[in-house]
Amino acid sequence: MLVNMQDALQTQKTVVVVGAGPAGLMAAEGICAAGHQVHVYDAKPSACRKFLLAGVGGMNITHSEAYPEFIQRYYDKAEWLDTSIRQFNADALCEWIHDLGIETFVGTSGRVFPKDMKAAPLLRNWLKRLRDAGVQFHMRHKMTNLSANEVVFDHVGEQVTAKADAIVLAMGGASWPKLGSDGAWFSVLTDKGVDVAPLQSANCGFYSEWSEHLKTKFAGSPLKDVAFSFTLENGQVVTKKGECIVTQDGMEGSLIYAFSKYLRDGINESGQSSLLMDFLPLQSEEQVIKKLRNIKPKESFSKYLKRTLGISGVKAVLLHEAFSKEDFQTPESLARCLKAVPVSFYKTKPIEEVISSAGGVCESSVNEALMLNAMPGVFCAGEMLDWEAPTGGYLLTACFATGHLVAKGVDDFLSRA
Repeated sequence: MLVNMQDALQTQKTVVVVGAGPAGLMAAEGICAAGHQVHVYDAKPSACRKFLLAGVGGMNITHSEAYPEFIQRYYDKAEWLDTSIRQFNADALCEWIHDLGIETFVGTSGRVFPKDMKAAPLLRNWLKRLRDAGVQFHMRHKMTNLSANEVVFDHVGEQVTAKADAIVLAMGGASWPKLGSDGAWFSVLTDKGVDVAPLQSANCGFYSEWSEHLKTKFAGSPLKDVAFSFTLENGQVVTKKGECIVTQDGMEGSLIYAFSKYLRDGINESGQSSLLMDFLPLQSEEQVIKKLRNIKPKESFSKYLKRTLGISGVKAVLLHEAFSKEDFQTPESLARCLKAVPVSFYKTKPIEEVISSAGGVCESSVNEALMLNAMPGVFCAGEMLDWEAPTGGYLLTACFATGHLVAKGVDDFLSRA
């Protein structure tokens, strides 16, 4: 037995995981379970800081919709991510959470939450399980360089070098840099010949040019019970209902975030991008026209709109921002305006203020196991890969799933080494 234990110790490989977020910890768990020694390094004093912040308002862990619809939430990267997410889908993720002693439930929107809506108990149980399994943590270590078999860190002003048989990079994108995801790894990888797409804002608000009247009187107003529509290059129209906030310089909130990829791509191409707002999405144009025909003599236009359709406040102001009085001369023309109010945007909100980021290590830079082609033995997982997704649990699912896939890839790589 002693000989066997000595053989095991001699053949045990060492893996360095850089980044103590969901992707890095999932990779660490799988690699440790495969029998390797895992060291997790992170620039911050504690693990999963962005994960914990996301859980403050209710920890949306994944989504319950059918897989064919689920995977399409990753836009043009759906086929690439299918390999990892199919192996560790929403059901598998929920089972994993249950194994940590955390119950889940499905909300009315189809989103999946821990029963107590909190991230902290889940993380606490997970970290304990990792430590009990032998995973070692090294906090306040910021990566400054790496090679195929070592990582260089800055640790409280001192240089520390960690040697490894394999390396996992899971340092996030560039949103919320105060929590650790600052994109500082970008130049390190490009210097090594890795193809990396520029990091950009995703799930973000946008800047627009409002009148002084809107800025001074209606900034901060909620825009409720509306539907936004965006026409893709192929002619397909994407329409979503919801709400957002009209700010002094643009729009913020869940509904505008859902269109962030389309609007950002349009701005990148032409300097501006626009969508159409339907202020009465539950009523057909014919129904709106019928109500608008109820005209009272000498009634002001604002009172007329409010009485017939309940349109007032910021909706009325946005209507006037987009059209002239000549467009409101008949019930038919006014109805068309109310059902398709254009709004244009010229810039995304800063990446350090947004929920997530797009861009990162390109699909062409890694193999099917997410190992860098330019640096064999170095793997990438999570949001530092070039993909994006809307809110609703899709971001976390892909982080967990790519970490899970990388763990298998690392074990396969080490078994061949």
